[in-house]
Amino acid sequence: MAFRLSLLMALVLVSYGPGGSLGCDLSKNHVLVGRQNRRLLDQMRRLSPRFCLQDRKDFAFPQEMVEGGQLHEAQAISVLHEMLQQSFNLFHTERSSAAWDTTLLEQLRTGLHQQLDDLDACLGQVMGEEDSALGRMGPTLAMKRYFQGIHVYLKENQYSDCAWEIVRVEIMRSFSSSTNLQERLRMMDGDLSSP
Repeated sequence: MAFRLSLLMALVLVSYGPGGSLGCDLSKNHVLVGRQNRRLLDQMRRLSPRFCLQDRKDFAFPQEMVEGGQLHEAQAISVLHEMLQQSFNLFHTERSSAAWDTTLLEQLRTGLHQQLDDLDACLGQVMGEEDSALGRMGPTLAMKRYFQGIHVYLKENQYSDCAWEIVRVEIMRSFSSSTNLQERLRMMDGDLSSP
C-alpha cells in the first residue's frame, strides 16, 4: 500500500512541478501493455497468498525519497524506468523460469520489454547532460536498493514457491501503481483520448 501511495505522490509532484509535462508521448499502447502485464502477473499465481503468510516481508519501499519535494520530471521517468527494468531483470533470471508457467512468463517479459523501449525514448527527451548521473543517485538509486532487497529475500528463502509468491504480490502492487502513473503521464501530455 505504501508503495502505491508513493508512486501516486510522485505523479502528483510531477504534474504540479515546473513545466507540468514530461515532454514525451507515452502511447495508448504503452498503458494497455502495462495493464496486460498486471493481468499476466495475476494469472501467474500458483499458490494462495494465505498459504505463505509466514513468509510475508516489508520490502521497505523508499517512500520518503519518492515523496520528497525535489522530485522533478526526469526523476519520475527515471524511477518508473528503473522499476520496469528491475522487474524485467527479476523475471528474466533462470530461477524465475523454474517458478512460473513459461508461456505467461515469456508474455510478461515481452510486455515489460515493450514498455522499457517506450520509456527509453522518454528518458532521452527529458534528461540532459546534467541529468546523466540520475541513475546513480536519489530516487532511482533508492529504487535499485529496493529491488536489491527483493533479490536478497529470494536468495535467503532459497527461491521457494512461497518466496516467489510474496514477490509476485509485491510486484503486482508496483505494476498497479506504475499503470496509474503511466496513464496520468500520458494524459498530462495532452492526449486525453485514452481507451
